[in-house]
Amino acid sequence: MLCYNYADDVAEHPPMTEAELLAQPAEAYMNADQQAFFRDLLLRQRAELQARIEEEFQALREQEPSSDPADIGSAEEQRHWQLRVLEREKKLLDKIDAALDAIARGEYGWCAETGEPIGLQRLLLRPTTTLSIEAKQRQEQREKHQRSA
Repeated sequence: MLCYNYADDVAEHPPMTEAELLAQPAEAYMNADQQAFFRDLLLRQRAELQARIEEEFQALREQEPSSDPADIGSAEEQRHWQLRVLEREKKLLDKIDAALDAIARGEYGWCAETGEPIGLQRLLLRPTTTLSIEAKQRQEQREKHQRSA
């Protein structure tokens, strides 16, 4: 079984800078260097997110119970807020994993709705996106229409 080795890939394709990425010609879209750039970006974001999640879990574990009713209410509200943050971060972690899977399948950077390129600028702003700006706008219009109906 062949295993992917990130260190070997980085040695073979050193990550380019954002400026180098944007300077590439349109026909180079999602070539090996660009995929390596986004894989590295997503892996860094994933590591940072996992560290934040671990810190939040640790803070939740360290909360000490109080006997004062006002403190109990305040602590419960804080706990609820922390759990919401953790839920949002877990969803982002899932999106990062899905983006990394898309890179591995060679599907990253292409609109899930139209098959057209999403675009480097959009991917830099939101590396987990699966829709082009136009497809996202259509999706939002449909959702707005459904809410108003």
